[in-house]
Amino acid sequence: MKAIVYERYGAPDVLTLRDVNKPVPKDSEVLVRISASCVNSADIRMRAFDIPPPFQLPARLMLGWPTPKNQVLGVDFAGTVETVGANVTRFRAGDRVYGLAVYRCHAEYRTVPETASIAKIPDGVSEEDAAAVVFGGHTALHFLNKAGIKPGQRALISGASGAIGTMAVQMAKAMGAEVAAVASGRNMELLRSLGADHAVDYTSSDVTENGVLYDVIFDTIGTLSFTKVRGSLTTNGCFLGAVLNGRDMLPHFGATQRIVGGEAAGTPADIAALVRMLADGTLRAVIDRRYPMAQAADAHAYVDSKRKRGAVVLNIGV
Repeated sequence: MKAIVYERYGAPDVLTLRDVNKPVPKDSEVLVRISASCVNSADIRMRAFDIPPPFQLPARLMLGWPTPKNQVLGVDFAGTVETVGANVTRFRAGDRVYGLAVYRCHAEYRTVPETASIAKIPDGVSEEDAAAVVFGGHTALHFLNKAGIKPGQRALISGASGAIGTMAVQMAKAMGAEVAAVASGRNMELLRSLGADHAVDYTSSDVTENGVLYDVIFDTIGTLSFTKVRGSLTTNGCFLGAVLNGRDMLPHFGATQRIVGGEAAGTPADIAALVRMLADGTLRAVIDRRYPMAQAADAHAYVDSKRKRGAVVLNIGV
């Protein structure tokens, strides 16, 4: 089968299209023929070894040093079940499925345990759209659930035009929050179309200095810090950091607000919930660009530019 391989860390040109061995499912696994996957910020960080200093040592042990241990990136997938293991009961050949599986999704096939974060795609939902919501959607859902947003509360989403941000805006609105979404000026119309009550251009307005207090501030891209936004949170407010820096991990004496960071757990229940929200219209996928598999390096370069809106999709097998 074809796969996008990288044998060293670096710029997008470390990626090459190679022939690799096709996996064989174990008794409790399904073999998925992948049609769509996305190039996400997680792929960019792993490809370039762009890891914040406090986490570099454990990352070296996990990712591999001096070269990557896992040489095929990709953390999400959508496609069709080709075969199933002898003990699989949830899926059968021909099922359209999507899900989350760290590594090895930028390939034509991947084996996935049937108990993993995988769900069937309902009729009326495309495989591209399903793939486009996995990474951002499960991350947004994880953090917003941790915050416990209630109807009528104010939520600020920073980095609102990205993969996580576009999902977070829609979810926070569906949870009943008054949503302020922050991105560059060219994204204002997009944010309003996603349901944002207030679309804020960060190049002309600093939301931490406008006197408004928020119950939840969700930094989806790592540009804010608790120290910077503390004065913009209500007394019992919550700061969500999808990419926490070292300072946010230190004790903040006297603070009554909560800080929530760490890795977003993509549970099977979350993955199933996302596809239901797609099917009933609560969520819509935001796809910026699509690239054939052979142009994976170009897709990475575009994501590196930090100008993407929503998801960048790789059409696998094309």
